[in-house]
Amino acid sequence: MLDIKPTTTLGVIIGNRDFFPDKLVAEARKDLITFLKQVNIHPIMLGEVDSKLGGVETFAEAQKCAALFRRHMDEIEGVLVVLPNFGDEKGVAETLKLAGLNVPVLIQAYPDELNKLDVVNRRDAWCGKISVCNNLYQYGIKYSLTTKHVTALSDEVFKKDLLDFVSVCKVVRGLRKVRIGAVGARPTAFNTVRYSEKLLQRNGISVTTIDLSEILGNANKLTANDQSVKDKLEKIHAYTSTGKTPSEKLVQIAKLDVVLAEFVEANALDCTAIQCWTSLQQNYGCNVCTSMSMMSENMLPSACEVDVTGTLTMYAMQLASGSPSALVDWNNNYADDDTKCVLFHCGNWAKSFLPDITMSTAPILGTTVGTENTYGALDGRTPAMPLTYGRISTDDFNGTIKAYIGEGELTNDALKTFGNRAVAQINDLQGLMKYVCRNGFEHHVVMNASKTAGILKEAMENYLGWETYLHE
Repeated sequence: MLDIKPTTTLGVIIGNRDFFPDKLVAEARKDLITFLKQVNIHPIMLGEVDSKLGGVETFAEAQKCAALFRRHMDEIEGVLVVLPNFGDEKGVAETLKLAGLNVPVLIQAYPDELNKLDVVNRRDAWCGKISVCNNLYQYGIKYSLTTKHVTALSDEVFKKDLLDFVSVCKVVRGLRKVRIGAVGARPTAFNTVRYSEKLLQRNGISVTTIDLSEILGNANKLTANDQSVKDKLEKIHAYTSTGKTPSEKLVQIAKLDVVLAEFVEANALDCTAIQCWTSLQQNYGCNVCTSMSMMSENMLPSACEVDVTGTLTMYAMQLASGSPSALVDWNNNYADDDTKCVLFHCGNWAKSFLPDITMSTAPILGTTVGTENTYGALDGRTPAMPLTYGRISTDDFNGTIKAYIGEGELTNDALKTFGNRAVAQINDLQGLMKYVCRNGFEHHVVMNASKTAGILKEAMENYLGWETYLHE
């Protein structure tokens, strides 16, 4: 049998209360181990001999469990609390307090069966869950709830709850330590992408800057004969059709890609935001869109116009869904349909959004810098797929980070234009646009082919403390 590496490690607390049947704890532990193995989650939990049946009730047991969690602090992404009976609320709360993990917590409680409400079989976990949550609230410990107040491990609804919780854990863990690379200065015409680096840093988000001239200078030192450039050319040809792009432009694009990759690796960056116009075209002679698309496709999100909070949003959505994101413009109305709009950008979306991807030029930008200097932009239409959209922004006036998120659909409606393009259908789109405008959000929005708005709201609002509007 293949040894599949667990994708997530969770601390597990099995609550217990002594005047409820011990067999319920033993049965739950057995079922839980089997269930977590099925969903590829590695549990960190007390052994059956470490406490009474491996449960947590007394302060001494809480101390043991907390010590176990602390030994695995670097591994544990979240904690699952399981209540096969009423449980001891203080035992659960003290464990989390003593462990000091500061990770998301999910509370599950078993349902009773109507024909088993006798002393030997009754659980009372419905009531016990309320008590546990009350204590966590008193202790100031954040926690998540299941869709149903009580739910069996075998319930498909709980399985989805748990997998969504795992995604919440990944978003929280990732955003608390994300490292962003800002390449160059924002285009002077784009005040919209201003942001507060200090507010980001206060939230654990680090920004590493580099002048665009350093990137271009290092790229110009490379030649077509360098092996690193040859390797990049090979990857570019494997990634996209290059259309009518001249060979010398492909070499330029490859050289730029080599230097950007070195910058990312040297600084252990998770994502980047790049000054993509007009200095790049005027002083180097190509677009960086292909490189940005390849990075985003390879789960290293890259945003245009030094939109740092834009790439932060891309990274958040990637963590929630496990798939690439794209930065887009809220760009055009779609005829007279008030529920639809056109999403657009010059050409740097991840390949996952562009089944008909091909390298081209950027016609709009070309009107000012010369079309011959814009090779490297990508052309392609995004077909119908699920849509999660949203935006994280820093609000300097209120000293906070804020966000809006929602879900919709990308459609196959006819759209005759160039660049990277899509048609989105969103409930109460006009109301959403009012919210975006009234609250001073940017014209950039991020899209992801998923339905993960609930995950993002739980992670950002409940655990990170960011004001988050969910559009429905």
